[in-house]
Formats: sequence, C-alpha cells, structure tokens
Amino acid sequence: MKETLDKAVKEIEQYREEIEKKLLEFARSDLLFFWGEKRDLYLKQKTEWQPIIDWIEESLKVKVNKTDKLDVPDNEEMQKPLKNVFDKMSNKELACYYAAALNMKSVLLALALVKGRIDAETAGKLSYLEELWQNEIWGSDDEAVKRRKERCEELALIESYLKK
Repeated sequence: MKETLDKAVKEIEQYREEIEKKLLEFARSDLLFFWGEKRDLYLKQKTEWQPIIDWIEESLKVKVNKTDKLDVPDNEEMQKPLKNVFDKMSNKELACYYAAALNMKSVLLALALVKGRIDAETAGKLSYLEELWQNEIWGSDDEAVKRRKERCEELALIESYLKK
C-alpha cells in the first residue's frame, strides 16, 4: 500500500487538477447524502453520521442536503468550499484523501479522516454502516466480511501513511 500511495503522490503532482475535478464530481453523490427509510437505520445514521455532517457544515459553511429517496440531493454549494480545501492540501494529503474517498465512497468521510476528525477504524465503520445494520438483521456474508476487513485495513494504512 505504501508503494501505491507513493505513486499516487507522484500522480497528484502531475494530474492534480484532473484528480480534484474527479473528487468534486464524486462529491455530488456522497454516501452520507443517502439515508435509510427504515426508522432503526435512520436513527443509527443520525447517531453515527450526523456528527460528521455537522462538522462538514461548520467547516465548509454549507448546508448538507440528504435524502431517503433514489434521487441525488442538490449539494452544489459544497463544490467551491471543497475545491478550496483541496487547494490547501499537500500532494500527500490529497493522495491519501483520494484513496480514502474511493475506498469509502465518501468524500465527506475521507475529509474527516484526513483532517483527523475521525480515525481509520471509525471511518471504516461509518462507511459500512448500512451493511453492518443489514448484517444485524440478516446475518453476514463471508465474502462481504473479508472485503470489508481488507478495505478497513487499507484505511488504517492510509491513516498511517498520512501521519508519516
């Protein structure tokens, strides 16, 4: 993973503008925008995700719109503040951010991880919140557990790399 992140830092140097554009596009459909219709899932999301959303809203001075439908909520006002955050990141921070965002399907969780608001273990748990909730009801699938474990290990490596 270290070699992958070293390579990513070099790519950031070369393709920073394109990578930032990809991240901004990815931010339009962030995982944390989509909330469950089931009451117990919603309450779990409110308990676990809402503090991150509150922090994002305060940090970026934006309102995060959420939905429990399939349509993507309008969070266009988040684009410029996110771009400003990216512009202030070092190549190393942006490379870690990019890797974490792809891993978790969330630029918001990645930002919280890179800025030290949450640790890798918490980030992994939050990114799989709905899947873990479903496991409580239906049980877990061995392949999904293995994949989740690998992704969480990657997040720990990203966090470690960032701190060096």
